[in-house]
Amino acid sequence: MMISSKEVMDGLDKLIPNPRCELEYTKDYELLIATVLSAQTTDKSVNMVTKELFKYSLEDLSNLDLKTIEDIIRPIGTYTRKAIYVKEIANRLLTDEKGIVPNNREYLETLPGVGRKVANVVLSNLFNEPCIAVDTHVNRVAKRLGFAEENADVFEVEKKLMKIFPKNKWSRLHHQLVLFGRYTCKSKNPMCKECPFINKCKYYN
Repeated sequence: MMISSKEVMDGLDKLIPNPRCELEYTKDYELLIATVLSAQTTDKSVNMVTKELFKYSLEDLSNLDLKTIEDIIRPIGTYTRKAIYVKEIANRLLTDEKGIVPNNREYLETLPGVGRKVANVVLSNLFNEPCIAVDTHVNRVAKRLGFAEENADVFEVEKKLMKIFPKNKWSRLHHQLVLFGRYTCKSKNPMCKECPFINKCKYYN
């Protein structure tokens, strides 16, 4: 039997009552850069390198040589490409937007390293826009619970979730699904016995 959207929201509210983004930031551009850096790595790893990276202002980052940025972010992998992204994002924000991250999806998605998922994270966290960012965890959980087909791409998963769940719950739900996938419904060795959806989980059954 298919699990309902209400059952999922109620279960996640009990399991994760205070969901929040685990990336550490104090300025709007820091969240943008941290989210770009988080591709193919963990938030924990990103927070380790941004402790050093965010000692520099946006102006500093635009002027730093790539080698310096690479050395700071080296532990997170694909650091040569990501160093270019950091410098270019800093330059673009200063040139185009006076250093402010705008509430503008179209603009954000023109920045290097920023696709729909990153834009959704930024818009949701900075501007409280209703968004569901489908990362690896959300993608996995949505498919295991039967909300999307196994072969669906991330945009198809996003559209399915937006259709199933009420719009005013999207941002909260996104954070809950990320944390649920990260700590309970893990890729390897999922903690099924601690899952509130075990009886209706397509994956478990």
